[in-house]
Amino acid sequence: MSTDDAPRCPVAHGADGARRRPAGPYGRLDDGPYTGPAAAVDATGASADDRQHTLATDTSSLLGAALNLTAQLDVKEALRRFVDRAARLTGARYAALGVLDNRGETTAFVQVGMTEEEQQILGHPPRGRGVLGAIPVDGPLLLDDLTEHPDFGGFPEGHPPMHTFLGVPVKVQEKVYGRLYLAEKEGGFTSGDAEDMMSLAEAAAVAVENARLYTEARNRERWIAVSQDITTTLLEGTEEEEALEMIAARLREVAEADTALIILPSVGDAWACEIAEGYRAGQLVGLVFPPDGRAMTVLKEGTGMIVDSLTRLRTLRLAELAHFGPALYAPMMLRGEGRGVVLLLRRVGAPEFDRSDLVMAESVAGQAALALELAAARHAQDVASLLDERSRIARDLHDLAIQQLFATGMQLASARATVAERGEEELADLLEESLTSVDESVKQIRSIVHSLREPDAAVVLVERLRREASLARQSLGFAPSLIIDLDGTPITDDQAQADLVTQIDDRVGADIADDAVAVVREGLANAAKHAKASSVLVHVQVLGTGFTGRIVVDVTDDGVGVAPSVSRRSGLGNLAARARRHGGTFSVGRSESGTGSQLSWQVPLT
Repeated sequence: MSTDDAPRCPVAHGADGARRRPAGPYGRLDDGPYTGPAAAVDATGASADDRQHTLATDTSSLLGAALNLTAQLDVKEALRRFVDRAARLTGARYAALGVLDNRGETTAFVQVGMTEEEQQILGHPPRGRGVLGAIPVDGPLLLDDLTEHPDFGGFPEGHPPMHTFLGVPVKVQEKVYGRLYLAEKEGGFTSGDAEDMMSLAEAAAVAVENARLYTEARNRERWIAVSQDITTTLLEGTEEEEALEMIAARLREVAEADTALIILPSVGDAWACEIAEGYRAGQLVGLVFPPDGRAMTVLKEGTGMIVDSLTRLRTLRLAELAHFGPALYAPMMLRGEGRGVVLLLRRVGAPEFDRSDLVMAESVAGQAALALELAAARHAQDVASLLDERSRIARDLHDLAIQQLFATGMQLASARATVAERGEEELADLLEESLTSVDESVKQIRSIVHSLREPDAAVVLVERLRREASLARQSLGFAPSLIIDLDGTPITDDQAQADLVTQIDDRVGADIADDAVAVVREGLANAAKHAKASSVLVHVQVLGTGFTGRIVVDVTDDGVGVAPSVSRRSGLGNLAARARRHGGTFSVGRSESGTGSQLSWQVPLT
């Protein structure tokens, strides 16, 4: 069959000059079509009763084939049987069905007659153009010799020779679903064959629709099961990143997609792929989406979108997506606000997503938005619980430990006075030292109580930064390096350089100090989770004073760099927001050494 490009032909039969066959009886299923003239008695002397029996047998075969098709609930199996029955009923040597997409391109091809070797030589099935594209949308195309058709452009190399031809449209809900191609029937196809195939095509359309409805119902059950699993995961309090990874994996599975992406806020105003699952996932994590692209349009409008093929788009700003065909965009909406976008992708040539997929994907995307909301709420709850616990500890220290130490001090003071009266000076001095130790302990506990009740209020910035570095040791598996300097002078001894420590607090306001500590905390956490580093350096510099002064925080690691296979980067977006609030800058990139990554945050001091 020709694969040449050509416009559709408006006629239902052969081109001018092609012989049209008269109507005749239906072809037999077992021993080939009836080819005698339509007369009361045929050339062999067969009686009218014989011909009536033949007609009844062939009609029964057609009806059986139609019933067999409509009973199928699997689309692929229904199409395979349709092509097979069409070949057997007409006696065609070759039969094929080309399934079309919305643009009229062949997306699936089912055939009988050609050997595997012949198919391998041809490489790809016909695209449905040339003579094949000339099949009318409302009737058959019947040709004695397709090579004489004006749209015939020759067979590709290795294609078996074909002459007699019958093409029939297969319509589902008044839309051309595909085309049936039949070729090489001994004696040629008849108008009766064409009528039979039109009837069988109607049965195939019913089978396709039934299978579609059945598949849609089955898929809806699978989507609901996935939705229930996600709800259970969220209620169990799973961490945000783990929950999003599970959502992406289950979405890819239930939607039969090759890749699932979750696009979330990133650094600055950018939106990037934070979670990727499936084919080419490693190349897609961290991919920044353009502000005027489809993903952002879906996010702003709050309505999903289906793209039949990304490779056919005239405007595709992200070259990384050119490896995919069908795409489905679903916004992650929560209380009317877009929190992100779920993007499902299939490889080139795969079937398109349908409306039912989009409806269910939008629902699950809403649950993904809820996962982000719950994670934020759990974080706030954890902070509140931590503050409550600190307050309880402070009360216990004040009400129990200090009071007990105070009572102990009174007892020691009484004992020292008694011993002194006896003239035991050495023992009195020992008790005096013990009293001094108790007083110091009381002062330390009161200081701890104060810091617990007002977290970090009484702690200098240098000490707070040292705490963050110390706390990160457990998550990193090693102690990070911390350098703090004032105008180029490193702080190496807090007591000996107390004046420099005080100057840092005087220059850096409380608000900026809180943000600087948050930057160090997030930088160390990101290195622990994603960098796979063996060393991390935190460098905090306070330079100058007033309007010309600034604080600079650099976190550098020797890990895998800025595009790990799995990464959540919304925390980095938070740091960018902290920088913008103070009129500063924030960036993440590869370190100067070329290995690992460097996080750099700096803001003016006023």
